[in-house]
This record gives sequence, structure tokens and C-alpha cells, in this order.
Amino acid sequence: MSTHEKHLPHSAALPAEPEPRPVEPSRDQAAPPSRRAFVTGALGAGALGAGVLAAGVTAGAAPAFGASLVSSSPGKRVAVLGGGMAGLTAAHELAERGFQVTVYERKSLGGKARSIPVPGTAAGGRRDLPGEHGFRFFPGFYRNVPDSMRRIPFPGNANGVWDNLVSAPQAIFAQAGRPDMHLTLPNGIENITPEALRDALIAAASVASQVPLWEVAFWAEKMVVFLTSGDLRRRKQWEYMPYSEYLQADKMSAGYRNILIKSFTSTLVAAKETVASTRTITMMVEIFLWTMLGRGNDGAPDRVLNGPTSEVWVEPWHQLLTSLGVTFNVGWTVTGLDYAGGKITGARVTDPLGNAGVVDADYYVLAVPVERAVPLMSPAMIAADPALGRLRRLQTDWMNGLMLYLKQKTPITHGHMAFMDSPWAVTGLTQGQFWRNDFPSTYGDGTVRDVLSLDLSDWDAPGLLYGVSARKCTPRQIVDEVLAQVRANLDNGATILPDSLVHSWFLDPGIIGSGTPAVANDEPLLVNTIGSWDDRPDAVTRIPNLFLGGDYVRVSVNLATMEGANESGRRAANGVLQASGSSATPAGIFELYQEPALKGFRDADDWRYRLGLPNAFDVIKPYWP
Repeated sequence: MSTHEKHLPHSAALPAEPEPRPVEPSRDQAAPPSRRAFVTGALGAGALGAGVLAAGVTAGAAPAFGASLVSSSPGKRVAVLGGGMAGLTAAHELAERGFQVTVYERKSLGGKARSIPVPGTAAGGRRDLPGEHGFRFFPGFYRNVPDSMRRIPFPGNANGVWDNLVSAPQAIFAQAGRPDMHLTLPNGIENITPEALRDALIAAASVASQVPLWEVAFWAEKMVVFLTSGDLRRRKQWEYMPYSEYLQADKMSAGYRNILIKSFTSTLVAAKETVASTRTITMMVEIFLWTMLGRGNDGAPDRVLNGPTSEVWVEPWHQLLTSLGVTFNVGWTVTGLDYAGGKITGARVTDPLGNAGVVDADYYVLAVPVERAVPLMSPAMIAADPALGRLRRLQTDWMNGLMLYLKQKTPITHGHMAFMDSPWAVTGLTQGQFWRNDFPSTYGDGTVRDVLSLDLSDWDAPGLLYGVSARKCTPRQIVDEVLAQVRANLDNGATILPDSLVHSWFLDPGIIGSGTPAVANDEPLLVNTIGSWDDRPDAVTRIPNLFLGGDYVRVSVNLATMEGANESGRRAANGVLQASGSSATPAGIFELYQEPALKGFRDADDWRYRLGLPNAFDVIKPYWP
């Protein structure tokens, strides 16, 4: 360690988030806020700024930061490097089992799921306006996240934070110049058979009148092929086929590509159908199908929180973990991992003041995003576990949020919205209708009554107004473009969302340098490309005291989601339990639902794959008139 590295102070100030984009009182006059930290409430400096006592300082070596108190039991000190969904889950599972855990987080607890209060917007004793990386939703197939939520106490809730989930029963697929689509499936199918599923899918998709019926039928047949495919074909064939090729997108109509392909790629998961694997995307179609049919659900098919994420989930979680003895250091960045003698000997970190040192622990859970994990992998670590070297092949893309603060409640629909003809693959949710607190009396200056939270999933396509991508637009241009795209897709969009309704706006501060050649995204999203499963690591590495958590780790949900990150945290915690010889019951792992009625078809398809035969239902060839 160099001579300037020193022991970090016991108490350290919290850092600010990256500088936020302006919050504008009108379309014509910007009022950018001053730069300052805006972690509030239970996540303030008093709650999270505490350091830890030094432990295990070796004579002649640089001082170390103990990942636990000196008095903690030997062999039970765990440093969790990253305080997002995976890190908090790992800390939760380990703390419940008696481990001494310290969490080191670069920005704010909750990661991409956190709330981002907009600085300088509160007045009259209210809280700052709530911003976010992007709106949250909790499909019924989520089971790991709800299990964690039930174990987080919340005042007045019998089932803890889980009771803060509320149903969002409606969803619209809005299209420019055409009626909005409300895609639904029957509430149940008595006998699950491939034929019954095909008919249900045709009935659901046929509401998209611009898609020819024969194309709908072809799509439904290809969904049945996947539903009856065994694990071997999914893993060895569909993992390597682009989703667009599987569905013959280049030979179909624009309506087919827009409705039956785009709706499950760029619109929902920031993926591109030409590079996303059939296995990844069609698995999502499959699990949403079971969710809509009420099979394997934890709750309603689509749920949202009844308040800002940090307020009704992350802050109570932090309070619970603190009560279990977890120590939090927010504003501390992991800069390296020391490796010697076949194990990790320390984690190099810097505190909010730039002081550098080394964290000493028995076990390390690396729970930072993949783009931040890659630089930490030294040649010696990669030699010990080649999977760590393959992380550099994984790809990320942009999917970030824009909040429009509205002067009136504007419940366009009681659920999520996808704007199907928006070049930037915009989706949204008006949140005030779901929140338990009265918006104007709780947030802002009292004149804001709702927030339209929007996700932008395609930052490369040219927009409607300026003809350039979102990456090349200034923040003001991004707002203008998104408003134009939303209005163009909604019936009477200009009437529903006039300029006079918009109080102000807030762009995800993860977007840095908008409108300049140096524009960057501090928090991109992992995207699943063809064959990327081969490059995704398990939570348990070949280095005996290093474990991985994050949405890039191999889990049942083969997609970057809160559910996948939570599952990875559980798997990392179980790895620590096994490595330490703990007798504690492992953390529960909830894998994606598989329909029992189709097991025979899947097993038979495994045999067909071994024999070099196609899936038994893969006999329909598209007809192009």
C-alpha cells in the first residue's frame, strides 16, 4: 500500500449522488439545484456514516479496516461490497444466522431500486420530490423478493413491507393513431395442454388488429414450441438463437415486429431482439403467461409499491439490518481486491474523503454491478477462477428514468403503460394513484399532485423532434422528446398531458454529461446477449472466501431484475455458510415456476434433442403471401 493510504475515520460524511439534472419550474426557465448530498431520513449521515474498528493490522503493513468489531467470533466476519439488492439480501441472510456483516456502498443503499429525493424541492415541512432510477414493478412470479419483504417489519403491517405492495390491475399498450391495446388472458385454463395454450395465446394477441391473423397463429405456435422444449434444447439451442430469428421477424409485418416482438424486448427489458437470445426473452413470455393464468404466483400478476421505494422498503430494511448488528458504510468505494495464498486477503476501499485503506474480513461478498466488478479481477484471480475473466464479455445498455411532476392527479390507467410507437421505447406509470400518502401534503412545495415516472429503454434511436438519439440530446431536449412521444401514442395525448400540467422534471442523475460528446451512464443495465449464459458466473467462485452477488450472476431468472439480484444474494450467503462450516439452515431459493402439466412434453423433448430431432411442435412453417 502506498504511503498516502491511511485508516479511515470512525465517522465519515456521506457523499452526494452524481449531480442531478435541472428541475425546471416551467418549460422556459430552468432553476438548477445546488450540488449537495440528498440522502435523507433513516438513510442520513447519522444512520449510515459510522465506520468500523480496525482489526488484524499486520506489523509493517498498511492499516486495515475490520469488516466487524474486534470482538466478533473468528471466522464469521463478512464484508459485503455493494449495498444494492444483492448486497442487502446477502447481509440480511447472513446477519440472521449470526455473522458479523459490514456493508460498503459507493452511492446509496438500494442500488438501482432506491429512491432519489430531488434536492431543494421541499417546502413547508414537506419532503423533497421523489425521483428514481426508473419505476418499479413486482410481477406475480417474483418470490425471492417478496420473501425478503415479509421479513422486514413495517408499522401497521401484519406482513411487513410485503403489505406495501398493491395491485396494478390494468395495463395499456398505447399506439400512435390507433386504439390502445389491453392484452388479457383467460383467468384460468382448466386443462393445461399445448393446444389450449396455443388457443389462449392466439385469443390474447388477436386484439392487435394490425397483426395479420396468420402471423398471430405462427407466433403462438412458436411460443408453444418453447413451452414444450426441455432444458437441453433451451440451453443448447435456444440460448444461441436470436429472438428475432426464432420468430422470423424479418419476414413479418411491421405490426408483428412492433407488437409481438418489441413489446417483450426493448419496451420491457431494454434488450434488442437481434442480439437477445430466444431462451432469455421467451422465458419471460412463458413466466408472464403463467403469472397471468395465476399459476405459481406470490400475489397479483402486477404490483407496485404504495410509496417511494426507499421510504416503504429500503429504509425499513436498513433499520432491520442495523438492529441485527449490520454496520453500513455509505460513500465507500471498492477499488481493488488483494489476492494471495489462494484467497482474498483484503478489499481496498476509499472513503467519502478519499482516504484509502484495506478491509480485512474472513469472507467477501462482491455485490457491485458487473461493469464495476470487471476492473477488480486481477490476473491471479482469473487464473484461480477463469469465470471471473469472462465477466468482461458481458454487455450493458441504458435504461434510465425521467420523472415528470404534475400539477394534477393524472391516472391515465390503473397500471403500467407501454408506448409502442415511441422510438425510445418509453414505458411509464402514474404513481400518485397508488401511494398511501397524500402527494401535495407530503412532497415538494404543495403544488405537485402526481408524478409520471417514465423509463427510456432505447437511447440509440433517433427521436421525433430533433432526429437524434437520446444520448445526443440535452436534458431539456430529452424532456421535449419524451413528451412528444408519449402524446403521439396516447389518444388525445396533448389534452391528457398539456404543457400547463407539467410542474417540473427530473432526469436520472446516473446520466452524466447529457448533450455533450462525453455523455455517460453511471448505472447501466446488464443485457442478455446470445450465449451470454456461458459468461455469467455462479455466486460461489473457486476462490474459497469470495462470493458474487448481482443481476449478472447465474440465477433462475435469466434476466437483470430485482428478483435475480435477490436470488444471487441468497446464493452468495449460502456459499458463505458452506465455506464457514455453519450449521445454520441455508437461505431459501425460489426458482421460476414450471408448469407440471408440461413436464412430460419437456422430458420427451430432451430425448428428441439427444437424437438430433426438432421439438415435436416445431412443424409449422411461416407462409408469406
